[in-house]
Amino acid sequence: MNAVRRKKLMWVMFTLAGAAVAVVLVIYAIGQQTDYYFDATAIAQGEAPQDKRIRAGGMVVAGSVQRAPDNPLNVEFAITDFESTVPVTYQGILPDLFAENSGVVATGKMQGETFVAGEVLAKHDENYMPPEVAKSMKENNRNGAEQYKPAEPIRETQTLQQ
Repeated sequence: MNAVRRKKLMWVMFTLAGAAVAVVLVIYAIGQQTDYYFDATAIAQGEAPQDKRIRAGGMVVAGSVQRAPDNPLNVEFAITDFESTVPVTYQGILPDLFAENSGVVATGKMQGETFVAGEVLAKHDENYMPPEVAKSMKENNRNGAEQYKPAEPIRETQTLQQ
């Protein structure tokens, strides 16, 4: 093999090796950013790993939200999937949509039987659309505007039926 071919072959080999290293690093980075989701039943059954970042979701149990008297940023509550309940601790400001009997997804780690959240996201109805956006879509005859209904404020004369 002459020197020119050997030089080209070495260049191709280094390029392929560099590309392989880059692919491995990208796959590793994606794996480190992946948070697996577990519901309350899976967590209660011990399927969630300890001390590994995961996502836990469910409904906030009514009456379970408690704030520490000395630090109102320390919050304890429980989430349920209506089969099992998991206690959650969180330190920080809760989102505006956070409420009892509403859905949440929290990111954090299991420590023993308690889920220690580092981030709490409040869920809302996926069919909701702000009234202004729904009106704009209807006026502009965009597809899909009929499926969204704008939110209506609750009037004082309306009562909840139980």
